[in-house]
Amino acid sequence: MRTPLSWAAGRFTLGPRSVRWAATTSVVAAVAIVVGGGIVRVTGSGLGCPEWPMCTTGTLAPTSEMGLHGAIEFGNRLLTGVLCLIVGWVVIAARLQRHPMPAVLRGAWAQFWVVVLNALVGGVTVWMRLSPYVVAAHFLAATLLLMAAVWTRHAVPAGDGGSPLDLSPGRRSAGRHRSLSWTLVATTALLVVVGTVTTGSGPHAGDSSDVRRMPFDWATVTVAHGVLAAAVLLLAGRLLVVLPREGYGAARRTTALFVAVLVAQGAVGLFQSLTGLPALAVTLHLLGSALVWVGVLRVHLTVRAADEERPGPHRAAVRREGVGGGVRG
Repeated sequence: MRTPLSWAAGRFTLGPRSVRWAATTSVVAAVAIVVGGGIVRVTGSGLGCPEWPMCTTGTLAPTSEMGLHGAIEFGNRLLTGVLCLIVGWVVIAARLQRHPMPAVLRGAWAQFWVVVLNALVGGVTVWMRLSPYVVAAHFLAATLLLMAAVWTRHAVPAGDGGSPLDLSPGRRSAGRHRSLSWTLVATTALLVVVGTVTTGSGPHAGDSSDVRRMPFDWATVTVAHGVLAAAVLLLAGRLLVVLPREGYGAARRTTALFVAVLVAQGAVGLFQSLTGLPALAVTLHLLGSALVWVGVLRVHLTVRAADEERPGPHRAAVRREGVGGGVRG
């Protein structure tokens, strides 16, 4: 069945640079969604628009009587609309390539459906009057969106043409560093989850009125969060040490940058804990959490790519047979 996209693909083509820019912009927009949600929370604007999808029962946009809180919450909702347009741009740019980019296209559609999920969870957050558990789910949905955006960007070819990277789940290699990078991703994911519990137990409820918090001791959860952060830092440092210099230059640079982001994020987290959670520090820490998640995913993907490109004994033997015996790959 022909669709408008297939019709357009038969008549128009876009260069690889267009999909590269679109995919990069989608990552930036996904980070902005996380930061925007943080601004809503620390300014107490979570119920600035008390209804969803309308701002009030009778209006789509906030009224002047709703003040700054209504404007901040509505602005965050508009940011979701902008993100939808950007993801649509990724879908169109990937579909109109001369060389097919199925991995990029799959990632773009995954982003679209995660955006829909995030919007629905955001609506439930309003309906549940900022239940800390639903707010945590809202943040985790935004983290899932970041993962889809980073995966899509990594699937875009690095040059000005050629075939995209094969990131299909069925592809395997004997990379000896893959298990360590997977452990790093899993530990960072646990760090993010515990971070939502720390937030849900803390004082920033997302509204100026009294909103119930998670029934955990904030100091205890914060210490657990810090211990996990230290574990992530140790794992990242270990990965940086064991990665060979030859053939893993990009992976080493990405891992070194990730370590730097972790150290900066830890400094912000320590500062906000010792100074009573000032709003600016909390917002910066949320930005840092998004950058940490982006960073660990890039570390894993670059390590995986280096493993895939590193010729193993079997592949080297096939190449020798191809040269000497006329085998064609």
